[in-house]
Amino acid sequence: MAALRDDAEMDFPTLREVLEAGDSVLSKAITYLEKLGYVKTKKGFVGKRPRTWVASTRLGRKAFQQHLAALRAIAEGYPEP
Repeated sequence: MAALRDDAEMDFPTLREVLEAGDSVLSKAITYLEKLGYVKTKKGFVGKRPRTWVASTRLGRKAFQQHLAALRAIAEGYPEP
């Protein structure tokens, strides 16, 4: 979700490269997040090649911000080494 900030679209190959993830893992993650309503996909072509674009939804961005807030709260509860 961090890679898909501010409702900007990212194509599948670029997202795969940014996340350093394999096709199968990324495809499954996108499908799962899409079912939750956290991302939306759009399919089309670049030239004659099929392409998928992925973007976060408002719900997805809100859930991500809540997750970050929870992680910060956990981290603040631990003393620094």
